[in-house]
Amino acid sequence: MTERTRMPVIVALLLGLYLAALYGPVLLLPLFSFNDNIYTVFPLSGFTLKWYQQLGREVPLLHALEASLKVGLAVALIGTVFGFLAAKAMTRYRIPGRRLIYAFLLVPLVVPPIIKGASLLSFFRQYLDVQLSLWTVGAAHVMVAVPFAMLVLIARLESFDRNLEEASADLGMSAWQTFYRITFPLALPGILSSLLLCFIVSFDEFMLAFFLSGNEPTLPIYMFGLLRFPDSMPIIVALGTAILAGSVVIITATELLRGGRAR
Repeated sequence: MTERTRMPVIVALLLGLYLAALYGPVLLLPLFSFNDNIYTVFPLSGFTLKWYQQLGREVPLLHALEASLKVGLAVALIGTVFGFLAAKAMTRYRIPGRRLIYAFLLVPLVVPPIIKGASLLSFFRQYLDVQLSLWTVGAAHVMVAVPFAMLVLIARLESFDRNLEEASADLGMSAWQTFYRITFPLALPGILSSLLLCFIVSFDEFMLAFFLSGNEPTLPIYMFGLLRFPDSMPIIVALGTAILAGSVVIITATELLRGGRAR
């Protein structure tokens, strides 16, 4: 084997090791979720579905899941709208200080979450005197989601010819008609990606919710509380498996829809 043919093998081996280390623990979740044992260890004690059945009886867990879903959907919608407006402004207009504004909008991505959580807690409680709730969590998540949405939508808006919008205006269409018939259909794959990304960012976020949720915990906060009790580990594993399966279905459906719209 020559040096020229050896390098791809080495790269493939390193890539395989990386993927195994990254996804191996995740792929073990479904296996342990059917294990008739409270400990996630080998050998498996037996096959059971009781952990999934117990999920439906955990009322506080279902409330936390509902809270995360409500916040995630609201953040996905609001974050995508603001991200689209920011992306539209950045790609279609000459704004004074454009680079400074762009950098300012990306600041939430580089500030450590614990700093953002502590500062927002002080802002909401000491300056605004607002009770901590899902509203404060949602507001914080929107702040983080908007930069992600803006980056995704900037890439999408820059990928198609803006002369199409100019031609639409020349043919007598109003700004709203141009958006509805030209911009929105062409940007829809990016909008779907933005909605999915913002939802995942909000649904998975822990640190801001830890500071700002008050008496209404989101699902990551509730799962973190369950880790104190060893008997709750099988429920966490079963819930993680259910979330993993749901994520695969959502991502697959989104990609199929996005691919169809792109074609």
